[in-house]
Amino acid sequence: MKFTPTPLKGAYLIDIEKLNDERGFFARVFCQKDFAELGLASNFIQVNNSLSLKKGTLRGLHYQLAPMQEEKLVRCIRGACYDVILDLRPESETFGQSFGTQLLEDNRTMMYVPKGFAHGFLTLTDDTELLYMVTQHYAPKLERGIRWDDPTFNIKWTETPLVISERDQRHSNYQAE
Repeated sequence: MKFTPTPLKGAYLIDIEKLNDERGFFARVFCQKDFAELGLASNFIQVNNSLSLKKGTLRGLHYQLAPMQEEKLVRCIRGACYDVILDLRPESETFGQSFGTQLLEDNRTMMYVPKGFAHGFLTLTDDTELLYMVTQHYAPKLERGIRWDDPTFNIKWTETPLVISERDQRHSNYQAE
């Protein structure tokens, strides 16, 4: 695996290294040792799968409060999305900054999302499916969300969302807790 730091401290893009032969390829998508060597979480306890039927579907921006903050490892397994992370760690030099990239079924790139970040994505094709591993169980009472268009952060989305759940539409602009 190839780990590429993003502009946001502690967040990485991870590309697989394919071993090709006449049958196709083989690649590792996770190795506890490789993650631990970089000081990244490697204790994933849950794997989530989401399918968005329509291009232009926005999910997020979601995060959980302490003590249930979670790291995520996100990969698009079908279709394409614009994946966005937002640093909400008050002590961080990159607090309030966002980073986005395309995750595609073809590039197989993954996004490593540290604790204290909000995460969301916008689908770029119909039938976009994501798989993500998380380090905490879902805690509804500690879950929070931020509006995708919160002017505090001025996130540069690639397109205007067409489908947003009622729940995500109810998210307010950011307020520190």
